Amino acid sequence: MQQKIVLIGGPGSGKTSVINELIKRKYHCMEEVSREVTLKAKKEGIEQLFLTKPLLFSKMLLEGREQQYLDAKKSNAKIVFFDRGIPDVSAYLEFFKTKYPAIFIDKSHQYKYDKVFLFLPWKEIYTSDNERYESFEQSVIIDKFIQNAYRKIGYTITIVPFGSLHERTDFIVNSIS
Repeated sequence: MQQKIVLIGGPGSGKTSVINELIKRKYHCMEEVSREVTLKAKKEGIEQLFLTKPLLFSKMLLEGREQQYLDAKKSNAKIVFFDRGIPDVSAYLEFFKTKYPAIFIDKSHQYKYDKVFLFLPWKEIYTSDNERYESFEQSVIIDKFIQNAYRKIGYTITIVPFGSLHERTDFIVNSIS
């Protein structure tokens, strides 16, 4: 049986670095979809799709994450890691006080992950870039919305301790072995 493992947390907390390390270690990983959606919108002349059309952005994100889940299911991989999951979409909409249809929560219940690892905000490693527009202070608040979204659905969350990239990756790998 395949294990679906999701890495969650606010922006800039180290999830993608660990996903990249897991890829190096030959694990099957689903990379973050939001950067792809953001870059696609920029090519179409929309600088910050999430800020200008949050519901459209979130719908595209939901579709992308749902497709990742379905693609993972079709794979032969025994373990699949996800850089963010479906509940993250509604968490961000809640953070931005944006009304959204029930389908966002329905999909969160429909597509379940086996284990959830939380990366807490970590000021020492936080950086912003062209696709990450949140400040560290906003990242801390977003983290709470993300945790709440997963807990509302009934997930148990495992906190990834601070440490080197290898220590954090080893913690996750050892926790699922």
